[in-house]
Amino acid sequence: MYVITVELEIDATHLDAFLPLMAQNAAASVGDEPGCRQFDVCQDPDNPTRMFLYEVYDDRAAFDAHLATPHFISFDEATTGMITSKTVRPLALLRPGAIAG
Repeated sequence: MYVITVELEIDATHLDAFLPLMAQNAAASVGDEPGCRQFDVCQDPDNPTRMFLYEVYDDRAAFDAHLATPHFISFDEATTGMITSKTVRPLALLRPGAIAG
């Protein structure tokens, strides 16, 4: 499995507009993309402008397909001026049997 984590900082003046766009993107990703297994949107309770995304895809090709979907492209364009910082990290999900002890 291919995991993407994204740390976002949202401009506070755009937070109310950003949240429904983020929710729509996450729902479309899980609902419409066969290779997207999980898309969690987390918000820091002490700093609501800080967001964390945890996304699980079948493989890198499924993530690349996600980036090309109309819903992601629309989300990306709509939120460009709302995001003040963004850190994307790709990871490999290790199953318990794959972890050497």
